[in-house]
Amino acid sequence: MKLNYHHLYYFWQVARSGHLTQTAEALHVSQSSLSHQIRQLEERLGQRLFLREGRKLRLSEAGRLAFDYADTIFRQGEELSALFTEGGHAHRESIRVGAVATLSRNFQEEFLRPLLDRDDMALSLQSGGLDDLLRRLSAHRLDVVLANHALHGDDQHPWRSQRLARQPVSIIGVSGLAPLPAFPEGLRGRGLIVPGPDSSVRQAFEQLCDYHHLTPTIIAEVDDMAMMRLLARDTLHLAVMPPVVVRDELRAGTLMDFGVLPGVFEEFYAITIRRRFESPLLKQLLAHSREMRLP
Repeated sequence: MKLNYHHLYYFWQVARSGHLTQTAEALHVSQSSLSHQIRQLEERLGQRLFLREGRKLRLSEAGRLAFDYADTIFRQGEELSALFTEGGHAHRESIRVGAVATLSRNFQEEFLRPLLDRDDMALSLQSGGLDDLLRRLSAHRLDVVLANHALHGDDQHPWRSQRLARQPVSIIGVSGLAPLPAFPEGLRGRGLIVPGPDSSVRQAFEQLCDYHHLTPTIIAEVDDMAMMRLLARDTLHLAVMPPVVVRDELRAGTLMDFGVLPGVFEEFYAITIRRRFESPLLKQLLAHSREMRLP
């Protein structure tokens, strides 16, 4: 029996949304009819394609493989339609990148730099919390997620984490401040702006302080690197952050790097999910990242 591509299309739409009811409404069919057609596809393939998690559906291992094939088939169909009806370009590549909202914008820009001057591709850059981004990645609505810590995959979540860069962390402050004594003496009695307690940078900084018997004076805990950059620039307090976050301010001389914190780093990772077909654009970005040298 031949594959019913009508059933495959409905499966593809449900896999993209993760919601049976929402997809049924968008396609103007009943939920029961949609469920029935997906069951017919599962019977034809002899594999269960979805696993239910509460009200949401998650792709099984077989479902992820089927989705990759369906995604290739129907996206090429959309390109063909665009070519003849909208003047689009056949084979126009696209890539969907998710980035944790607190991640350095400078790092994101450097990661994406190989694609920024191209007009033959479509880039979607989405920001959010890590859990939400991973759900989109699992549903194949993202190709990669940029984060500042690695994830360990398992059978249910086949994540792959590739370290892109490892950046030193420094004490950053406005240029008008007097030179600081060497660490740890330079931080005694000084107000500090630090990342939140869940940050790997914060945890490494606290371990360093404990080793040197230093009790830091915490003025503010800030998860968002953009906000930390503003506070470092507009106050007289010192900030614990990677210099890449304030690269432009350091070059302009408005902020100053008062010294690297020994043994404290921030790491940047690309999180992907195992796929049969990987985006050529993503391969290019990951290859470029191995050569990145951020200040």
